[in-house]
Amino acid sequence: MIKIGIVGGTGYTGVELLRLLIMHPQAEITVITSRQEAGRAVADIFPNLRGHIDLNFSEPDTEVLASCDVVFFATPHGVAQASVPELLDRNVKVIDLSADFRIRSVPLWEQWYGQTHACPERIGDAVYGLPEVNREHIRKAQLIACPGCYPTSVLLGFLPLLERGLIDPGDLVANAASGVSGAGRQASIPNLLAESSDNFKAYGVGGHRHLPEIEQGLADIVGSAVSLTFVPHLLPIIRGIHSTLYANLINENAGVDVQAVFEERYQDEPFVDVLPPGEHPQTRSVRGSNMVRIAVARPQGRNKVVVMVAEDNLVKGASGQAVQNMNIVMGLPETLGLDAPALLP
Repeated sequence: MIKIGIVGGTGYTGVELLRLLIMHPQAEITVITSRQEAGRAVADIFPNLRGHIDLNFSEPDTEVLASCDVVFFATPHGVAQASVPELLDRNVKVIDLSADFRIRSVPLWEQWYGQTHACPERIGDAVYGLPEVNREHIRKAQLIACPGCYPTSVLLGFLPLLERGLIDPGDLVANAASGVSGAGRQASIPNLLAESSDNFKAYGVGGHRHLPEIEQGLADIVGSAVSLTFVPHLLPIIRGIHSTLYANLINENAGVDVQAVFEERYQDEPFVDVLPPGEHPQTRSVRGSNMVRIAVARPQGRNKVVVMVAEDNLVKGASGQAVQNMNIVMGLPETLGLDAPALLP
């Protein structure tokens, strides 16, 4: 059994990580930390886990965490930086769900997150944990930076087109919408039911923290700089992301069969489902699952390609992808503990 530690398990990604790992046949959760809730039973905060876990939250203790095989950080940005170096020195594998190690440029990270990075010397050790792109690097990694929810949907949507040089990387557009759980579990007036229900709005239009992460990932695919217009929206649902992506085919590629491009690229990917022509992904078709569903179209047969991507922001967009990375890095079947179907209705 793999001994698991979870740092900061009181948020939505934390409880989703617990739900998935409790049912994982090779995982044993040995410690879960929270300074604020130390001493309190996990099941008291998350009643859905009653009868499934008999642990109390504890104060973070490096010695205890160092006895684990894998430690997940489900913490706010800036927290993992303080503890990760010592755990890495003790040969613990670390999977960080925050943004602390996703962006390779320290000045860029500090610009977007508004604080000094406390562990810049370890950023170069981190592998970006998008399995569909970095699977072989993940296998050998000790520190994995789990992608953000929006970046996962946008990168997987553009990936097949950019890999083959079919679209103009200088004019990419991502119109993405997320359920309110994407904002976290903290109290916030805009996220109250009376504020978010029966409503739809854009936010972060002038700049969103996921933009540099997405552009970095897209540039890695292309091998040069890209230009992305990214507009996030808030959906009046609890969980789910729907991203609609727009790109221009380069003229000499006008005859390409984009449906075949996507089907070929993802035919062996266990958690990417390319829908048949004419079908569109729905957020409810991925709720609670690690699956990403993608559809691609060329409206009126023109050179504008439209890619539609649906994922659960808490599973493939966060905790499920983290478990997928754990499976890879520990040499387990990639789908282990993650192959349950989505929840309907």
